[in-house]
Amino acid sequence: MSETAKEIEVEKKQKKSLGKRIKNFIRYCGFGTPCDPAKPIHRYFMLVFMCLLSFGSYFVYDNPAALQKDMINSLQLSYSQFMLQYSLYSWPNVILSMLGGFLIDKVFGIRIGTVVFSSLVCLGQLVYAIGAQFNQFYVMLAGRFIFGLGGENLAVAQNTYVVIWFKGAELNMVFGLLISVSRIGSTVNMNSLNPIFTALGSTGLKGYQKIAVCLWIGLGMCLLSLACAVVLGLFDKRGERILKRKEGKTGEVIRLKDILRFPLSLWLVFIICVFYYITVFPFIGLAVVFYEEKWQLTATKANLANSLVYILSAVASPFLGILVDFTGHNLFWVLFGMVLTLVAHVLYAFTVTLTPIFIAILMGLSYSFLACGLWPMVAFIVPEHQLGTAYGFMQAIQNLGLAVVTYLTGLIVDQKGYLVLEVFNCAMLCIAIVAGILLYIVDSTRNGTVNLSAKKRKQLAKDKEEQLKDEDTTSLDEKEPLIASLTNEYSIKPEPYVSPITARTNDQIRQRYLARTGARLYQPHMSAAGSMHNVGVLK
Repeated sequence: MSETAKEIEVEKKQKKSLGKRIKNFIRYCGFGTPCDPAKPIHRYFMLVFMCLLSFGSYFVYDNPAALQKDMINSLQLSYSQFMLQYSLYSWPNVILSMLGGFLIDKVFGIRIGTVVFSSLVCLGQLVYAIGAQFNQFYVMLAGRFIFGLGGENLAVAQNTYVVIWFKGAELNMVFGLLISVSRIGSTVNMNSLNPIFTALGSTGLKGYQKIAVCLWIGLGMCLLSLACAVVLGLFDKRGERILKRKEGKTGEVIRLKDILRFPLSLWLVFIICVFYYITVFPFIGLAVVFYEEKWQLTATKANLANSLVYILSAVASPFLGILVDFTGHNLFWVLFGMVLTLVAHVLYAFTVTLTPIFIAILMGLSYSFLACGLWPMVAFIVPEHQLGTAYGFMQAIQNLGLAVVTYLTGLIVDQKGYLVLEVFNCAMLCIAIVAGILLYIVDSTRNGTVNLSAKKRKQLAKDKEEQLKDEDTTSLDEKEPLIASLTNEYSIKPEPYVSPITARTNDQIRQRYLARTGARLYQPHMSAAGSMHNVGVLK
């Protein structure tokens, strides 16, 4: 080989080597394996930003509850006016609960959608704080409405990111971590804002100005989450390019006509959902003053008691979820949770000797039992292709119930006091319990799967798999000669039967929805991002 040819060959190798080094530098961003999107350590680096994505919205959601007495006194509000702040958050989500997946998949895309929804949360909190700064309560209400436009759909986007980057067994752990971090946001809010308000007492600021300072802190938390949304989008775009994958989508399909085909058992689940949750979230919004007046707790201890439901849902739900998955009998656990919650409200109404901390712990545990059992039941009732519609509609009517009842509870306290409110909560829980009993009867008489044991459910799934294998190996000629001939001629394969039982995993349903519905809790069959979107949902 001539010298010239050798030089050309060496130059080609150098260029190839340089190109490879540049490609590796881009892939590893100069820091080696931690920057490789195909490596687990990079996914867990991304998880930090995913967890903080909802921290701000959870922190500011219960700003009113953390400052209940201060806000009522400083802004001269009635209890019904105070509760409008929660009601106006829920109203837009009566519609948006059905549209979250569509907006991400068809309108914005996951990255831009996340930034848009996070920006709405920030804008809502900004308007809310400005309203407090100038003592304009109706401007504050406008801010809460804007916040509602982004808050639930931000949870949809968060869950979509999780399903893009984590698969299989990792999902349960990751969703559990998301719930815990989100609940840390709620807990920090409950236990920090009132001390800050009190510490501002010597500054000479007026009451509504001190409220505003607390709300500006909330805006800072929202801006932190917005920054995480931007960083997450950049890393996801980079990962998409390097891994050569398509942009993630929720895959959720909403068909309104499916609502007309929902069975009676599913409507009973909806009734349980609405009538249970209206006894929990509105109560949390009003409970601080209740603790202070009835048990003479200090503001700090009252906020601690009020945050226990959130703390316990974050800590206990993963373990209770394992228990429900191990035993099955979801409906029994739901009934157990409702009865315990009823006991808690009876104790709130008619006792003064028991410490409210104990009652709050009881309510937190009962709430977690119900959430772990309730949300997976939908997947046992409807086929997979209707799950998006079922969960979307369930969240929509839940938000409708919360929008109406939160304002109603404020009116009750204004006119009748907390005792009548607790009697009202007990009555609503009795309706939910009756619906649960009716669901048991309906499910038993129709050979349903809602209350099967875990062992029976696994056996049923195994039998169904064997049945499908038998159908696949059976010649079509023996059943339908004409269909078989057409199938052979045009190479048409019959559609496989999709079982509503085999494609379900309680854990994934529960994780997805625990976040806000009692959960914003987890999802089944979610190897695709499709059914993960509704976590919008502990409020």
